[in-house]
Amino acid sequence: MGNIYYLSPIKPYFMKRFLLPLMLAASLMGVRAQRTETLLKEGWKFHLGDVENAEKVDFIDDNWQSVTVPHDWAIAGPFDRKWDLQKVAVKQNGESVATWKTGRSGGLPYIGVGWYRITLPFTSLGGDGSRFCLLFDGAMSEARVYVNGKEVAFWPYGYNSFYIDVTEQLHKDETPNLLAVRLENREQSSRWYPGAGLYRNVRLLRTGNIHVPVWGTQVTTPHVEEAYASVTLRTRVENAGDQPVRIITDIRDAEGRTVATKDNTQRIFHDQPLEQHFLVEHPRLWSPESPVLYEAVSRLLVGTDTIDTYTTRFGIRSLDFVADRGFYLNGQHRKFQGVCLHHDLGPLGAAINRSALRHQLTILKQMGCDAIRTSHNMPAPELVELCDEMGLMMMVEPFDEWDVAKCKNGYHRFFKEWAERDMVNMIHRYRNHPSVVIWSIGNEIPTQWKPEGYQVARFLQDICHREDPTRPVTCGMDQVDAVLNNGFAATLDIPGFNYRTHKYVEAYNRLPQSLVLGSETSSTVSSRGTYMFPAQLKKNAMYDNHQSSGYDLEACSWSNVPDEDFALAEDYPWTLGQFVWTGFDYLGEPSPYDTDAWPSHSSLFGIVDLASLPKDRYYLYRSHWAPDSLTLHILPHWTWPGREGEVTPVFVYTEAPVAELFVNGKSQGRQHKYTREESEQARKAGDTLWLQRRYRLMWTDVKYEPGELCVVAYNSDGSFRAQKRISTAGKPHHLVLSTDCPTLKADGESLAYITVSVADKDGNLCPDATPLVEFSVKGAGRFCAAANGDATCVVPFQQPRHPAFAGQLTAIVQAGRTHGPVTLTAKAKGLKPATLTLPVN
Repeated sequence: MGNIYYLSPIKPYFMKRFLLPLMLAASLMGVRAQRTETLLKEGWKFHLGDVENAEKVDFIDDNWQSVTVPHDWAIAGPFDRKWDLQKVAVKQNGESVATWKTGRSGGLPYIGVGWYRITLPFTSLGGDGSRFCLLFDGAMSEARVYVNGKEVAFWPYGYNSFYIDVTEQLHKDETPNLLAVRLENREQSSRWYPGAGLYRNVRLLRTGNIHVPVWGTQVTTPHVEEAYASVTLRTRVENAGDQPVRIITDIRDAEGRTVATKDNTQRIFHDQPLEQHFLVEHPRLWSPESPVLYEAVSRLLVGTDTIDTYTTRFGIRSLDFVADRGFYLNGQHRKFQGVCLHHDLGPLGAAINRSALRHQLTILKQMGCDAIRTSHNMPAPELVELCDEMGLMMMVEPFDEWDVAKCKNGYHRFFKEWAERDMVNMIHRYRNHPSVVIWSIGNEIPTQWKPEGYQVARFLQDICHREDPTRPVTCGMDQVDAVLNNGFAATLDIPGFNYRTHKYVEAYNRLPQSLVLGSETSSTVSSRGTYMFPAQLKKNAMYDNHQSSGYDLEACSWSNVPDEDFALAEDYPWTLGQFVWTGFDYLGEPSPYDTDAWPSHSSLFGIVDLASLPKDRYYLYRSHWAPDSLTLHILPHWTWPGREGEVTPVFVYTEAPVAELFVNGKSQGRQHKYTREESEQARKAGDTLWLQRRYRLMWTDVKYEPGELCVVAYNSDGSFRAQKRISTAGKPHHLVLSTDCPTLKADGESLAYITVSVADKDGNLCPDATPLVEFSVKGAGRFCAAANGDATCVVPFQQPRHPAFAGQLTAIVQAGRTHGPVTLTAKAKGLKPATLTLPVN
């Protein structure tokens, strides 16, 4: 895409005195404008609340807040029950009677108007021939964009990217140019925390007059085999008229070597793209295990002058969805081991940060996850880029509403006029990314009930097929009986079911596709380090502490525990795998505590909690999804004063088939994972945990006594595999700091997630400790946020003091822009403090 600059707005005095003479001199010398991309990060002014004439050039914003974009103005709070108190019936949860709900959108003050203003760092000069375009990666929401006082764009959907050519609105002399943006979030406009403000990046693009427009290329790989791959590149060119345009494209591999080149000259007719075809010998194929990327570097020439250079990153891989057999990537059969992700970054809110995204994706990859569903909205481009680089397949999804409302002020207000434009932008932005393997057109859409609902599905699917014929289309459907009977599910390329595991076989037998995708699965609820007795399968279990049990046996009325989805993927070749709800806890939807059970304000669905700390369930998935890695995890903890002699079941999550449990050296016997046949026999015998015995090792009659738990895992031949011990903790003694981040980059954005643990004098985690921990940071960084994973904690994330939950919490430190060490110190009353120092390079 050209050079990228990180610039603050240039002061008018500097522009007049120094920059403009240089730019004018360059223009007079005949130098053509080069493609540049400027991230508009620093120098923004922000005001919360509506203001008259804030778009005007002469408006004085001296008393406005100075902010850096991306910026989420609502995440600072304070948390309050009033922000999303509403009386509604959530139909997708099977509710028919309206009840009071709290915390649905996180209990944060996201409702209202926010204004942003910035002086642009360039002007458009006569004779230069430059074109200028503003690109918004996302703006929450109902964005009105003004340049020099004139409205140049309205884009209502806060999750989508959009761009505007602003060349004609820019001054032709040295007068500074003003960009102003008005954003508004309405009440009851979201079912989860949407964020607020310019929460994704804003870019200023500069090109010559004849240029490749935004998202102006399309790469496909029509034929892929071991010996060679064919690559087709289509390139749109604007403002060429009918003159011939020469395009020279080099295909470069991951090491920067040119592996194919084409030099073509064509005339542009009716916006028809320039088309080039390449052969890449012995291609390295993109996959989650080997995410190899290529680049197509294209130069546009008129005569002998290079007028534009455009780079398209892509991957070479093949996709096949085969009836009765399933999904094949590069000819290899596999099941999606995916998770759904909401767009917030927990304590950081919705403001996008590449370092935070990488942190999340690394945790998921280590669990064996190989796919992400962007629920239920267009993702940030940084997420898609990272999935390309790290090897995670993607289901990209645009909508939670179509033409029928879920929320009073939701997207249904704009669907008729804007849906096609939103779809086209999404597809054009992400169709060259190898990580994207399937499009979803919506989630649990009320339209699925309607007899004519399939027509809307067909309309959206046809847009996908028109703009990108290389990927199939699905939709997350939760009303299975309705969509089987009214033709809705039969319309889609791939039927995607949200839960309803008992309907999979019926759907397979009735639908023409002969495939079923778990587009949203499980929705197990659990709280890290929290356990309820007895350990039983339960639906809608609720407790006075507003938590859910870590035994991973509790779910909501519409959902299930993980073992059901494991079995479906394992037992039927026509199942395509699953996308678990959710990879991480997120702000909002505190089921089952959403019915006026404040202060619950974040979800319990996550495999990882809001503090980025894995719950027990993480190791259950890891044991099944990453069988070549060693996993040996014991639950619950073994510190239960007052439970002496009471039954306290012990579960072990491991890829090993057999393990033996010891309590203070005394064997509790060996357990093995059941076969499908053994599990069925257990069901017939009345064992309520018959299915769990296929995937978990469980000792359900263990009685608690303080001391040590030890588990020894064995291979199928009886040989030793691994051993793990946990002990009863004593009194809290000291704090421990740890991180997987060995160093930080001095870019002002990189983050270190530092785990804070409360330990006894022997180093054992104290699972009931909840001290208030205070943080201080010195050196080349700053304290950014903290979180403890407790869905009822209403301490603001940005406050440098936070209570521990289940003995742990997380502090996030952000690097500055200077080199040197950064030191975090954590203190708590009565405990020995801890210090951690990281280099910032």
